[in-house]
Amino acid sequence: MSDPGGSAVCVPGFWEIACDRRVVQRAARVAILVGIVLAVINHGDRILQGDIDTTAALKILMTFCVPYSVSTYSSVLATREYATIAKAGPGRADG
Repeated sequence: MSDPGGSAVCVPGFWEIACDRRVVQRAARVAILVGIVLAVINHGDRILQGDIDTTAALKILMTFCVPYSVSTYSSVLATREYATIAKAGPGRADG
């Protein structure tokens, strides 16, 4: 993307942002909180009964991946949008 003056607006890439320590920590906190709630809702009866086999354990672990992924994706989009607006300058960003 470039502006009318010819200078390029460089926005960080997806993986650069997704691997940033702050994004990873935020996503991990969200995954723990939301993952616990989802695991209890979806697998609470089996957890309480102690009826957890390998398949159930993998499903529970996957339950934590969903909020981590959503939080990371959301952080990347927000960071990229902020970088685009900040580098474009006042009154020059679309949206």
